[in-house]
Amino acid sequence: MQRRRIRDIRHDEFIAATIRGVHAHGFAQVTMADIAKEAGSSAASIAYYFGSKEKLMEATMRHLLTLLKQAMLERYANAKTPQDRLIAVIDANFDNQLFTPAQCSLWVQFWSNAPYAPNLSRLHAINRARVQSHVQAEVKHLFPPEKRAAVTTTLQAYMDGVWVEAAQSHECDPEKARKDAAHLVALLLQ
Repeated sequence: MQRRRIRDIRHDEFIAATIRGVHAHGFAQVTMADIAKEAGSSAASIAYYFGSKEKLMEATMRHLLTLLKQAMLERYANAKTPQDRLIAVIDANFDNQLFTPAQCSLWVQFWSNAPYAPNLSRLHAINRARVQSHVQAEVKHLFPPEKRAAVTTTLQAYMDGVWVEAAQSHECDPEKARKDAAHLVALLLQ
């Protein structure tokens, strides 16, 4: 087993502290000192590893996007049909490791601030395009051309809406979100 470097361990600790800090204080209000306190460290340590609050926020979003990608690949490995693959894409967005109150809060706050931060805006565009591409790839096998755009929009709105609701209520039920998504897909296929 390969040993982890201290730098990698601290990196992960700061990202976890950022998630907790943004959830507790809000994206705009959280400070490097707040995050450092969550991590049991100093703001200078964060500056050493990341350079700035903006770069720490970007690294945190990259971390979450990596978790989403891994969840999607895991689910794709077991998906056999276009419907299975479509549900796999949606389910990945509600993975137990991703769909938590703190991460819902953080994710929604990041995306609402993305238009004002070029690096976050770029990450948002990449993520949106990736999810939309995966959804559209399966929708084209399941629906006639005249319904595809509406189905894609409906599924994206469902995913975004569940995340926003979870962020506002501070309650996440990944299993229910996945079950409801499968039900929605079944309804759309009727």
